[in-house]
Amino acid sequence: MKTPIFVFDFPSIQRHLSSIANAEPGITEADRCTKEIYQETKHLIWIDKTGVDHRADSLLVWLRQVNEIGMSPNAFGVASIEQDLQRIRTLDVDGEKDMSQLAARLEYALTKACLRYTYGERYGYVNPHRIFNRLLPDKQDTMGHVISYQGLFDIDMDLPQSDYYQTVLHKVEVDSIDSYLKAIQPKDPIYIQFKQMLDTVQGDVQRQRILCNMERSRWRYTHPIPTEGRRIIVNIPAFHLYAYAPDTTLDMKVVCGGQDTRTPQLTSEIEWMEVNPKWVIPMSIIKNDVVRHVGDNSYFDRNRYKIYDKATNKQVPVGQISRNMILSGNYRVAQDGGAGNSLGRIVFRFKNKYSVFLHDTSTPGAFSRASRALSHGCVRVSKPFDLAHFVLNTSDDWLLDRIRISMDMPPQTDQGKKYLSKHPNSEHKLIGYVPVKPHVPLYIIYYTIWPDQDGVMQTWPDVYNYDNVIWEHLKPYL
Repeated sequence: MKTPIFVFDFPSIQRHLSSIANAEPGITEADRCTKEIYQETKHLIWIDKTGVDHRADSLLVWLRQVNEIGMSPNAFGVASIEQDLQRIRTLDVDGEKDMSQLAARLEYALTKACLRYTYGERYGYVNPHRIFNRLLPDKQDTMGHVISYQGLFDIDMDLPQSDYYQTVLHKVEVDSIDSYLKAIQPKDPIYIQFKQMLDTVQGDVQRQRILCNMERSRWRYTHPIPTEGRRIIVNIPAFHLYAYAPDTTLDMKVVCGGQDTRTPQLTSEIEWMEVNPKWVIPMSIIKNDVVRHVGDNSYFDRNRYKIYDKATNKQVPVGQISRNMILSGNYRVAQDGGAGNSLGRIVFRFKNKYSVFLHDTSTPGAFSRASRALSHGCVRVSKPFDLAHFVLNTSDDWLLDRIRISMDMPPQTDQGKKYLSKHPNSEHKLIGYVPVKPHVPLYIIYYTIWPDQDGVMQTWPDVYNYDNVIWEHLKPYL
């Protein structure tokens, strides 16, 4: 029997792997996982007694194409892997020690590149829950230490299980990594559009913007935006709402949250509407504005604000309330519904953890501004009745007229016109709570490149500077 030129010294390879792992800085989560794998295990994944087989080539096929998605092959060590793979296959080594070092380096590099790439393509290279929900401080202690952060992102996503990396490496071991790499490629149509835009983009600024929006399109939402059926999309950078149904479309300007009170990204369903709603003022607004007017009856009368004891639900005279009392959380400040109410004449309610909603406004002049980051987090809509008509999707003309009349709009039916002729001077609040059945899906998103109402891709200002936040986290791959 012919004696082989080299026999892999696996204990030596494992010692070199341990040294590499201990020196690894662990920039990304995939890097840290690779580090842990080779600090703890004595098991090799890519290399066996016969060398390195086609599984490494299957990975390289995809890694060589990362420039097509704006990534750098250097971020995945492609050149080094190719060189070391060539050397180990041609036995271009200087003794057994050199072979062990080479094998360890290649083993480690293949695993690191595989985990970086598969995690990024399957779940996104950036975790939006982690970066956006630790971006803006909400509360600080007396020493200035952050206690909590504002919630800015609440969209259910596919997230890896604790054993995800081991699952990927098991696919390598059982020779199914090639099919897995094909399966995880993003298939969102808008992702494909962004990828095509990279081929013709001119200028670093627009290229950066495309790559950030490509990353958003990698995030696999549990409930992705459908392409059919009734749905409402609010794109924050566009300050625009788009409503789609099989038989109609609707679009309108919106006002979103300001820099310190940003509208969160979320998904939900519009479940009901309130006409002439009472506005219960959030504590943040009480702290920042209302509290300094405690004791000023004219301020509370002018704004139609009333104070209620939460325990008894009874109104408390303004003169009996102190600063400490109104800040204690035991009292509620509310503005009566009707003309002049800050929520306007109608509000659209949906479940969410931030107490935000879509609503009309008593200050419509804001819609004429180009930048409309002005609210306390809710979304103000410029065509409130049209949106009500859309979500109700009803042929009940009297229901629609009761809403119109309650909003001080001219009725369209004979029944509505007769009602007004009989009650010309009364306060018209014919309807309050209006259920929305079936519920209408709502998606509040943040894309700085997104199709307009005509389906044409448009570029929008990065109003909250989120592109730069994503860009900083993408840099290890660029």
